[in-house]
Amino acid sequence: MDDQLSRVFSALADPIRRDMVARLAVGDATVNELAEPYSVTVQAVSKHLKVLEDAGLVSRSKQAQRRPVHLEAEVFDLMTKWIERYRQEAEQRYRRLDAVLAEMAETSGTAATPERTRIEGEAS
Repeated sequence: MDDQLSRVFSALADPIRRDMVARLAVGDATVNELAEPYSVTVQAVSKHLKVLEDAGLVSRSKQAQRRPVHLEAEVFDLMTKWIERYRQEAEQRYRRLDAVLAEMAETSGTAATPERTRIEGEAS
């Protein structure tokens, strides 16, 4: 996996990492703060953070003795653009299907409305 989008989706495949991202959306946190709610070691949390960091989802800064973890929100723009592209394509397909169904209904002389279909289905 050498492209960033693949690394991001792979990193977010784990529920603990998704939860960490959700918590970091509220505010920066240290490794110990992130480890608190989980029944895993701080080392395991650090490994999860390394995966998130390699994907570009988080960064760590050094403030005196603290090393807070920060969510890099720009990465979500990459994901959003990718998802939006396919959402628009699917929406266009549904619009074309709706147009074909409407044309078929006009040709057959019946209106294919959800209400009519439901009533006809109940009568059967």
